[in-house]
Amino acid sequence: MTINEQIAAHYRHGDLLQAIEDGLSNLGLGPNRVTVDDLGPVDEFHIGGRVASTHFLDQLDINAGMTVLDVGCGLGGGARFAAATYEAQVTGIDLTPEYVETGQVLCDWVGLSDRVSLRQGSALSMPFPDREFQRAYMMHVGMNIDAKEALFAEVHRVLDSGARFGIYDIMRTGEGDLAYPVPWAGSRDTSWLTGPEGYRKALEAAGFECLTENNRGAFALDFFRKIREANATRGGPPPLGLHTLMQHSREDRKHGGKYRRRPHRTCRDDCGKKLKRAAPTVTEIQAVGAFFGRPILQTLYTRLSLASELKS
Repeated sequence: MTINEQIAAHYRHGDLLQAIEDGLSNLGLGPNRVTVDDLGPVDEFHIGGRVASTHFLDQLDINAGMTVLDVGCGLGGGARFAAATYEAQVTGIDLTPEYVETGQVLCDWVGLSDRVSLRQGSALSMPFPDREFQRAYMMHVGMNIDAKEALFAEVHRVLDSGARFGIYDIMRTGEGDLAYPVPWAGSRDTSWLTGPEGYRKALEAAGFECLTENNRGAFALDFFRKIREANATRGGPPPLGLHTLMQHSREDRKHGGKYRRRPHRTCRDDCGKKLKRAAPTVTEIQAVGAFFGRPILQTLYTRLSLASELKS
């Protein structure tokens, strides 16, 4: 199995569209009566969900009619939000076939299939012409890609001169090993956390200039705290949420499959103290096992005009 196939298999649910329909049904909603906001709890598959998307995408200065690329789009939640909020034309690309297929159905449900197009493929070799897009972004994608210089070179290729590129990723800020599995990888074989400096070097090598950087670590920890408190108050997770994505399909469970991310794990906090959790919820695993003491850096980049382009 190739690295790309391993990554796609990690994210595969098996019965995702039905799981989303079931969650909506428990909320009194369905395919004929659902909005972009209703889907936000499940299709914004990154820390902070819709709140984070708004804070992040507002900085890209997206205007109506702009062509926008969502790199590693997942279910297309960010793409649908951008299309609906900024009236942009958004194209997404993702490795996982089930995410792309399910995401396109969700676009149909909310009436955005004319403004959002999701494609299955690799961000390292995108099926788009040069200078196709005026804006691009990626949210929680770089952790699964080792060749970041190649990634950013490919993004640079498909962006028009002066276009902006935003990154909202989980980045390494200290030493120490992660305790696997984590939400984005079952083992170190498909996990490549890099520090902010590594991102900067790779981006600059590809021809980008850094405009702003924004550390979102405190926001991330507060987000997980609020989720834990809300789950404790209601006695469990809501009908629709990130936990919906992180379960095997009914068919998998029927054949003995288990909840993907429930093993005990050990991690370290900023003081080096070992923490062991029985992990009663997925959100707690994410807060402790993957993100505790590892702030997220949100970065905004712009594409530089190359000398050959300036001459044309």
